[in-house]
Amino acid sequence: MAQTTYFPRRLILAGAIVSGVLLALAVHMLGARYGLDLGGLWRSNTGEFMPAGAAIAWWLIATVGFSGGYFTANLMHGAASGQIPQRMRQFLIVVGVLILAGAGQAASAPSPVPTVSGVLAGLAALCLGAVMAFCGAHFALRTA
Repeated sequence: MAQTTYFPRRLILAGAIVSGVLLALAVHMLGARYGLDLGGLWRSNTGEFMPAGAAIAWWLIATVGFSGGYFTANLMHGAASGQIPQRMRQFLIVVGVLILAGAGQAASAPSPVPTVSGVLAGLAALCLGAVMAFCGAHFALRTA
């Protein structure tokens, strides 16, 4: 019987963080295309306390970053021993390609937000996605 081999924990953590950040950035680009402006919190010209679109965008990016890191770490932990069925692998590949293709289409269109605000919102989404992907991957590896 073949021995079960596992990826090193640091490799799993790095791969899960990269995957979570990419998914968080893809969701940020798609959300900006549909009016979920991440930079709405920094605008002082609105009379509202907190724009709902900005709050939804923050929570959506954080959720996708965390769950992307968590599920990628779980999948990578079980991948070396062959515990992932072939159909599940194919499904995950198709979902990943579709999300990244949609984000690429959204990124190629003209941005509805000003340039400086868009860059700052992108950096904030990158940092939020990285922190949440790390937390998700760390949580997954701790429970595995």
